Amino acid sequence: MAIQQIMDDFDVLDSWDDRYRYVIELGRALPPLPEAEHNDKNKVQGCASQVWLTSETKPGNGAGGPLLELQGDSDAHIVKGLIAILFALYSGQPAKTILDTDANEVFNKLGLGEHLTPQRSNGFRSMVNRIRADAEQALARAA
Repeated sequence: MAIQQIMDDFDVLDSWDDRYRYVIELGRALPPLPEAEHNDKNKVQGCASQVWLTSETKPGNGAGGPLLELQGDSDAHIVKGLIAILFALYSGQPAKTILDTDANEVFNKLGLGEHLTPQRSNGFRSMVNRIRADAEQALARAA
């Protein structure tokens, strides 16, 4: 699902309870992460929940650098939904676009910052930092 669709859906949901359920549904729609990928190498540090992220680099065309295809999972339903939002924003995008896109701005536009616990917000930032680090590494390898 595209990030704009998620933002549009958020606009029509009246209550935070509806939005919360929607985020959980987004997480349920994520493709499963293979069990072998639930390992320490893929674990995101700084999250209160268990979170695993993987990125696969694919050739890109142009100055944006290689594309990153992302997969992930969490043991917490709401966090899995946050992963789905990040993937809508970043997965399949060129590394340079990932580095130029402010996920925290999207996070705040959706109102997530004011409705999630500080731990969840910190976990979101940890996931963003991990994806950005993967994008930086992909660009460095492509140079």
